[in-house]
Amino acid sequence: MDLDPQPGVGFADAVRAAPVLKGILEEAGLTPYVKTSGNRGLHVYAPIEPVRDFIDVRHAVIAAARELERRMPGEVTTAWWKEERGERVFVDFNQTARDRTIAGAYSPRARPGAVVSTPITWDELDGVDPTAFTVRSVPDRLRAHGDPWRGMAEHRGTLDVLLGWWERDLAAGIGELPYPPEYPKMPGEPPRVQPSRARKSAE
Repeated sequence: MDLDPQPGVGFADAVRAAPVLKGILEEAGLTPYVKTSGNRGLHVYAPIEPVRDFIDVRHAVIAAARELERRMPGEVTTAWWKEERGERVFVDFNQTARDRTIAGAYSPRARPGAVVSTPITWDELDGVDPTAFTVRSVPDRLRAHGDPWRGMAEHRGTLDVLLGWWERDLAAGIGELPYPPEYPKMPGEPPRVQPSRARKSAE
């Protein structure tokens, strides 16, 4: 799950949201891990049994993202359209759509200093400086401390609880969200047009 600070907020805001998301995923029976994105945000992963398709995974992520938004409504948003996000941390649920890419663990980013998207422990989160993780510093970090994600694959969970939350929201009339623009129209998807343009068309 991609915690992406929007203009007006920054890395510290993603840091505040991440432990709340951790708690939500743990409530759902999952074991969360965190890493810096190599930019302004954080990526939270939870290993799962490989028994679900991309749509189920995306729906589970949406369910968790909506729960995070409910608990931090002034700080977190699931709004796909940028004009609706405001100065909040966007949970980019579409990063789990099929064929989407995301910076992998230990991948350098094309940014000043050659910063690296770096796994960290949850205990490190409050004091972490994402710009300190570079192609020069990360090898020494690994030699000194090891990989915080070592053994991740031994903690695979299921999406049953999150998909139960998805079904609960569907029953309450809270359904599908827009897919990325390059996708074909998907079942149940709302109109793929930004709200301001839809209003102008209606007028």
